Amino acid sequence: MKKQKITKNIIISELINKHPETINILSEFGFHCIGCPISSQESLEQGAKAHGINITELLKALNNAIKEKKGGKE
Repeated sequence: MKKQKITKNIIISELINKHPETINILSEFGFHCIGCPISSQESLEQGAKAHGINITELLKALNNAIKEKKGGKE
């Protein structure tokens, strides 16, 4: 089974629906518009740029969160 990984191209609402455990991480990084209408059209990378968020650090934190949720299994 291939390891699932969050990428910068995922649509924000898709990320939240698939991995609700990432909501706190998004908030900590300054993504406070999680429920806004644009989240269904904007990629994680686009949102990060709009909010001045380092996408590399955000992706690292998000992927760590889903890894922990799965018990560290890859």
